Amino acid sequence: MSNSYFSFKQFTIWHDKCAMKVGTDGVLLGAWARVNNCRYILDIGTGSGLIALMAAQRSQAQIDAIDIDKSACEQTEINAGMSPFGERIRVWHLPLDRFVPPGNRMYDLILSNPPYFTSSLKGPDIQRNLARHNESLTLEKLLQKSTSLLQPIGRIALILPFDKKAETESLANQLKLHITRSTLVCPLPDTPPKRWLAELSATPETLQESRLVIETSRHQYTEEYRALTKDFYLKM
Repeated sequence: MSNSYFSFKQFTIWHDKCAMKVGTDGVLLGAWARVNNCRYILDIGTGSGLIALMAAQRSQAQIDAIDIDKSACEQTEINAGMSPFGERIRVWHLPLDRFVPPGNRMYDLILSNPPYFTSSLKGPDIQRNLARHNESLTLEKLLQKSTSLLQPIGRIALILPFDKKAETESLANQLKLHITRSTLVCPLPDTPPKRWLAELSATPETLQESRLVIETSRHQYTEEYRALTKDFYLKM
């Protein structure tokens, strides 16, 4: 059985009430996204609040975190309240299509580690299915709604399976979004990419492309991965 919590350098994430536990994907996005100069950040599908708390540690922004899972929202509120950043994080138990930002604010950055299993068989755990399958929030709906909530120079930062890259690029083109950063994430040096870190904006910029290898061998992390996550992991 996995631990009920995961300790980071400046906060602890309890995830015993959440369908999806702390994992590499969330840590990657929380560490990779550009949060500099952000006043308002939105975390869509916050789960345990990991990405919201990572963004709070790296910025002075006010952060709104939303999720359709009531237990996940309760867990995020607990985790935020026990952290040094709780006063800057507000949690909303709502689906994205019903979310109205407080004061009709627009966001400088929208973060999401979205559900992405579209055709795989579902298990008996309804909560986990909601977190992992995209019937409740397709990639198209996520990008459409996010675009409507962005500041003119705002950014959307996502982590997705690599096989979603072409679909995302097509949707971005339809929505007049520009991919401004792209990082291919490989588990090992000689393996193909498994994940894709993508930043999108309505404002064009020169595309920054990179490749990130996580391990050289089992539990032997690369210098690049250590540098990215050193402010969070206790043993980095």
